[in-house]
Amino acid sequence: MAQAISIRDVTKSDYDQWRSLWGQYNAFYGREGPTALSDAIIPSTWRRFFDPNEQVFCLVAESGGNLVGLAHYIFHRNTITIENTCYLQDLFSDSKMRGLGIGRQLVTEFYERARLAGTRGVYWHTHSSNQTAMKLYDKMAENTEFVVYRRSLSKRR
Repeated sequence: MAQAISIRDVTKSDYDQWRSLWGQYNAFYGREGPTALSDAIIPSTWRRFFDPNEQVFCLVAESGGNLVGLAHYIFHRNTITIENTCYLQDLFSDSKMRGLGIGRQLVTEFYERARLAGTRGVYWHTHSSNQTAMKLYDKMAENTEFVVYRRSLSKRR
């Protein structure tokens, strides 16, 4: 029988398991080896989850005492509503646990957290090659067809 999956806020004692999942997530998007996140980003991100002055949060999915998924989200102001909006920055489930509804449960709880905070809406983006995730996202939200542009400011043109 499969273990139940629960969704909860991350706790400080989750660091090692969170770090492993976040490392897997970053590797999935090619951020490993020479393109890995800087060593300063990891502890900075972790501290933000517990800083009451930050609007950065982390949900985790747990099964049998092990973390099997994570969702990072950020509340922020915008120019098209009075209420804050909420950005789902990272969503990941352990590859060995895919297909068990972890992503759906994390997104559902993310929606609830955003609703309780009084936000008007939520959004996220994913890479166009992430077809597996997009099958879920297409059931849970509207694909707005917006294209994301990005430029690092640490590089000169």
